[in-house]
Amino acid sequence: MKIDSIEIRHYRLPLDPPFHASWDPRPRTSHTATLVRVRAGSYEGVGSGDAMLGFAGHEHLFVGHDPFAIERHVRILDNLQFHYGRMWPLEVALWDLMGKISGQPVWKLLGGRSHRVRMYASCGERRPPAERAESARQLRAMGFPALKVRFHAADPRDDLAVVRAVREAIGPDMHILVDANQGWQMPWDAAPSWDFKTALWMADALAELGVFWLEEPLHRHDYAGLADLRRRARLRIAGGEGNREYAGLREYLRHGSFDVYQCDVVWSTGVLRARQLAGEVQAAGAIYSPHTWGDGLVLLANLHVCAAVSTAPFIEYPLDPPGWTPERRDYILPQPILPDAEATITMSDA
Repeated sequence: MKIDSIEIRHYRLPLDPPFHASWDPRPRTSHTATLVRVRAGSYEGVGSGDAMLGFAGHEHLFVGHDPFAIERHVRILDNLQFHYGRMWPLEVALWDLMGKISGQPVWKLLGGRSHRVRMYASCGERRPPAERAESARQLRAMGFPALKVRFHAADPRDDLAVVRAVREAIGPDMHILVDANQGWQMPWDAAPSWDFKTALWMADALAELGVFWLEEPLHRHDYAGLADLRRRARLRIAGGEGNREYAGLREYLRHGSFDVYQCDVVWSTGVLRARQLAGEVQAAGAIYSPHTWGDGLVLLANLHVCAAVSTAPFIEYPLDPPGWTPERRDYILPQPILPDAEATITMSDA
């Protein structure tokens, strides 16, 4: 069986009211999704993620080839990524195609460690302390073992006040994760990242509040600074969600930069290298818990890899109603992906 065709389409869901992402100074008035369809005979694989800009005209590099030649396909995608941008949605579609031809879910093709994945609630907006505290109570009542609070205030002390309010509201038994949003920026955001002293001060303050991890407290390329912070901090340091080069991800491992590696399958590694990286990360005694922010297929791609190989205590589930709901996030799917009362998603055999 050979690959017959590749089709890429773009979709946009208007957001009214807009979503105020903590990492974006501009309110988001729409949610875009790119859908990649790969066909071989009567089978079709699907993937989603970045817009695949620059891919048009390169379909011939895959059409006519065996869909199971995944090592070869990943090398070509890596070449294209070097010249253009993130191409991993096509690899996700190829794995989906292989699964459909084989009659097996991708999480089983990759290793099949567990069919159940525990989720943490990942909030996306910055809110006043009392408002975020109330949303934290609601998430605790939904069964989530942890929630993520987003930072990006001009004065870090304002963000710290939110974490204090959340801890007071939920008590000691629910984990708090903090995303400092210092690792990368939107094209129109020229604000400076934290310096080392600010990051260390914040890490110490959050440790006093029992925070489980501090995410992206320094620029993504500060491998040595992150490693030094990790050695000094009394809480876990997390990051690496969007680094595009696998060599860069291994630099984190070489320096010992993180306790938690968050490299997104669709945004950062692809499926094959996500599985490889997860093995290296866990062999080093660290946690593999990838970033999953995007649409429903992005979430699913990361869930399949995690179900196959990850031993993390929980995986990211983007949720921050009313601005970010499963219905908004998963609008390209027939129905939204919902966890059960224990905040667990059960992977099917489909």
